[in-house]
Amino acid sequence: MRAVPGTLRLPAGRPRPAGRPRPTALLAGLLLGALLAGCTSDAGEEVRTATVTRGEVREIVQAAGTVQPRAQAEVSAGASGTVATLEVGDGQEVTAGQVLLRIDSPQAVEQLEQARAADARAAGSGSGGGVSTGELRRRQADADRDAEERFRTAEEQARALTDPAQRDQALATVESARTQYRLLQAQNEALLAQVSNGLEGIDTALRSLSDAQRVQTRAAVAVAQAAVDSLTVTAPIAGRVSLAPASGTSGGTQLPAGASDLLAGSGLQIPEGALGGGGSSGSDAPVLTTGTPVSSGTRLLTVIDASTLTLTADVDETDVLSVTPGTPAEVTIDAVQGARYTGTVTTVDPSPTSTGGGGVTYTARLSYDGGTLADGTPAPAPLPGMSALVALVVDRAENTLRVPASAVVRAAGGTGDAVWVDDGGTARLRPVTVGLRGEDTVQIDTGLQADERVVVDGQDALTDGEALP
Repeated sequence: MRAVPGTLRLPAGRPRPAGRPRPTALLAGLLLGALLAGCTSDAGEEVRTATVTRGEVREIVQAAGTVQPRAQAEVSAGASGTVATLEVGDGQEVTAGQVLLRIDSPQAVEQLEQARAADARAAGSGSGGGVSTGELRRRQADADRDAEERFRTAEEQARALTDPAQRDQALATVESARTQYRLLQAQNEALLAQVSNGLEGIDTALRSLSDAQRVQTRAAVAVAQAAVDSLTVTAPIAGRVSLAPASGTSGGTQLPAGASDLLAGSGLQIPEGALGGGGSSGSDAPVLTTGTPVSSGTRLLTVIDASTLTLTADVDETDVLSVTPGTPAEVTIDAVQGARYTGTVTTVDPSPTSTGGGGVTYTARLSYDGGTLADGTPAPAPLPGMSALVALVVDRAENTLRVPASAVVRAAGGTGDAVWVDDGGTARLRPVTVGLRGEDTVQIDTGLQADERVVVDGQDALTDGEALP
C-alpha cells in the first residue's frame, strides 16, 4: 500500500538550530493556536509526511522506442523506363513472388540485344586463315581492352539490380567470368609465344582467343538478361503493399507508407496531431501509376509484413549494462492513448549509435506481448513505425521497506542518504541505507522501520530537533 500523506505546517519564525531549549508550555500553546489559525513559517513552506510501508520497488530505465513489423522490404526499379502495368493497389495483401508491376525499358532490351550480338561475333571469330602472328597479338590486345570495358559495364549493370538475389547472382557471374578470362589470357600469351617459335598453329591460338572472348560476352549477356528479367517486379515477401512515399513530412513522427490502409479494421483511434506534422502530407495518395517514369534504383513501393510485431528501444550507454535478454518492459504508444502494452528484451545490439548531442545509445530489441486498455479489455495492436516509450524493469525488490522517492535527501555534510523522520513530534534527520531507486519509491535497507513517518515535502525549511505540531 502507498502511504497516506499527512500535512503539517512549520511554526512561524526562523528554524531553531539543534540543541536550543524547547519553548515554554505557554509559548508552545500560543504557537499551536497560531498554527490552528493557519499561520505558516516565514518561507511559507508546507511540510507533508508519509508512512514507511512495505511493498515492491522497481528500478526502471526509460528509453524511446519504435514499433517494428516482422519484415519490411522496399522494392526498387532494376532499370530505367516507365511503369507499363501496375498489378496491385495500395494496401493490397500479396504473397511472396507475386507480380506487382512491369516496367517498359527500351534501354535494357537494347543492351541485351547488343550483348547477344557481341557474343555471336565472338563465337564466329575462332577461325581465320592467313592471319599473321602480329595480327594475333593485335587481336589479343584489342580483346583485352574490350573485355575489361565489358566487365566494367556488366558489373555496373549488376550493381544496379535492386533484387538482392538477382544482384548477388549477377555480380558472382561477372567475377567468375573475369577470373576465367584472366586464366585464358595467360594461356593465350603462352600460345602466342609457341606460335612465334613455330611450335603451335595459328588456328589453335585463334580458337583460344575466341574462347576467352566468349567468356566475357556470355557474362555480359547474363547480366543484361537479369536486367530485363527485373522489369517484371515481384514481391520479395508476403505482406501489404504501400505505393505511398516511405518518408513522412518533417516536424513529427510519421507512420510508414500505406499506414492509412493498415489502419482499416485495426480499431485504433489516433488523436488528431498525435503523429505530428500538423496536417495531411498527401502520403495516402498513391504516387505510382501506369506511365510513371522510373530510374534505375528508384524506390517503387514497400511491402510490409505486420503479422508479427516487435519493438526497438534506444538505451543510453549509462544504462545499457543493466538491460539483458529477459528484461520485462512496460510500453506506452504515443498514438494510442490509455493503453498499456508489455514486451520482453530479446537481444541488445553490441554496436553503438551516436546521438545528435554527442551521446551514445544501444538498440534493445523486444518482443511485443500485447496490451490492455484502461477498462481491462485488449488494446488494439499498434502499427509499424509508431513511437513508443519503453520502461525497462531492470531490477525489482518485493515486500521491502520503502518510502516515497522525495523523502530521501543528502545527509549532513553531503555524504550518504538521509530522511527527515517525525520522531514523536520532532523533526530528526536520520541517515539511511538506500537499495533500489524506483521512479516513485525508494528501497530502504537500514535506518527506518515500518509505520514510521517521514517528511516528503518541505525539508528545506527543517532543522534537526524542530518541533512538529
